Amino acid sequence: MAEDKINPKCKVVIVGGSAGSLNALMQILPELYVLNAFALVIVLHRRGTDDMTLEELIKIKTEVPVKIIEDKEPLVPGFLYVAPSNYHLLFEKEETMSLDTSEKVNYSRPSIDVSFESAAEIYGDSLIGILLSGSNADGTEGLKTIQKAGGIIIVQDPDSADMPFMPNNAITHTTPDFILNTDEILKFIISVNS
Repeated sequence: MAEDKINPKCKVVIVGGSAGSLNALMQILPELYVLNAFALVIVLHRRGTDDMTLEELIKIKTEVPVKIIEDKEPLVPGFLYVAPSNYHLLFEKEETMSLDTSEKVNYSRPSIDVSFESAAEIYGDSLIGILLSGSNADGTEGLKTIQKAGGIIIVQDPDSADMPFMPNNAITHTTPDFILNTDEILKFIISVNS
């Protein structure tokens, strides 16, 4: 791993995923105990319901405090945030998050692209974007935007993904800074956190 590509001024690590990404997260999150300098935001494709099962599962699996995102919620380092179902997650200049009910993007709301692009606009080179397993093209355009803004982009190694289409698409259409399996993604997050 190229140490010079690890961003010491990271404010936000945003993780996107779809089918199969929960398995990857369940390997990563139990090994995260504290976030020192940044917030971790998770944007997963979900069924369009008010079901809180994902948030509850994540709370059980990590010692990092989990916050349920509400409209105009401040983004605070040290917390893990999960994008709610049936809303696009947006980031605002006041370092708050907003929820949007506009049309689905890539058949999804929340859309990974929408959240990645919004985060890139606010956090620029202090953002790290990670794209996990999935079965559609969501996330690729968002990764491009993060990289163009000076942030670091990481794609799950397709060989380690339950559904390799999403990471393969990103690798084909972007130049990731890193292509990592779940263990390597965990090590990367810990290295940024130390």
